[in-house]
Amino acid sequence: MGTIKPFRESSKASLNSSHPLPVTSSTARFETVNVSHDFKINGYSLNKGMGIGKYITSDTFVVGGYEWAIYFYPDGKSMEDNAAYVSIFIALVSDGADVRALFELTLFDQSGKGNHKVHSHFERRLESGPYTLKYRGSMWGYKRYFKRTVLESSDYLKDDCLSFKCVVGVVKSQTEGPKIYSITPPPSDIGQQFGKLLESRKCADVNFEVDSEIFAAHKLVIAARSPVFRAQLFGPLKDKDTRCIKVEDIEAPVFKALLHFMYWDNLPDMLELVGAKSRWASTLMAQHILAAADRYALDRLKLLCEAKLCEDIAINTVATTLALAEQHHCFQLKAACLRFIAMPENLKVTLQP
Repeated sequence: MGTIKPFRESSKASLNSSHPLPVTSSTARFETVNVSHDFKINGYSLNKGMGIGKYITSDTFVVGGYEWAIYFYPDGKSMEDNAAYVSIFIALVSDGADVRALFELTLFDQSGKGNHKVHSHFERRLESGPYTLKYRGSMWGYKRYFKRTVLESSDYLKDDCLSFKCVVGVVKSQTEGPKIYSITPPPSDIGQQFGKLLESRKCADVNFEVDSEIFAAHKLVIAARSPVFRAQLFGPLKDKDTRCIKVEDIEAPVFKALLHFMYWDNLPDMLELVGAKSRWASTLMAQHILAAADRYALDRLKLLCEAKLCEDIAINTVATTLALAEQHHCFQLKAACLRFIAMPENLKVTLQP
């Protein structure tokens, strides 16, 4: 009689056969996305006595797709310390769950000796790994960061100013498989194609009259970009004659900038647009374009102008820019103007009659 071999022997034989098994692989990579943020407190003594648990906060900054901020407590965070210590924390201020991060906090020695106070998790092994912040408002830091009397007599405080640097490293993971080939697509050139269409005026089917100047355009492009123009060209209350539309209360260079954006999807060269090399003239043009962008519901153009005006805030323009931000509900621009005015060196000038 024959014998029946156990199944395990049969399996072993198949594994050792001349036909190799296909091999697949993947790699899980973990790394930190690191961003540093400098935070200065000018007028430290003016915040003493504000109360235990009351804090000064830095501007928010983004790391790894999450917003963070530094919270400094001049009278401490805990009632049990009776305002004997200053406290400092780094907080997750945007929505997030189980965000894993490393932190480094530096208080600068302003004597020039380089004796900075540094707490860092980047160069040492943590027993439990990176810190996990469970939800918005989660914090890492120190309730008893520095004894207040010692801090106030130290080289860390100079000219009533403290200077911090915070580094946040958010842990990110990525799983990669084998790449057989890779093709890099070219960047989008749709803006250039539409821009050339505007410049050539080919197939233009609508004219805009602005300050006796005529601008040729294409109804479908204009309507696709602006809901206000869409209603004006195709809505139930559209203009009777859509071949030539007269535009009131806007200057020709500003309307030219609107058209440039609707076709090219970017800001035009401000100096070229105004025909001047003055930074003030460029700022003034950006202010006018922002107002026009709000009028025609061009939200991206409005934000581009906000960003431009934030870069160009100056003593002689901050008042008009602040008024414009208030009028057109530009909350980020308004906050930037108020922070600029609040700087001690600017406050004296802006308050002068």
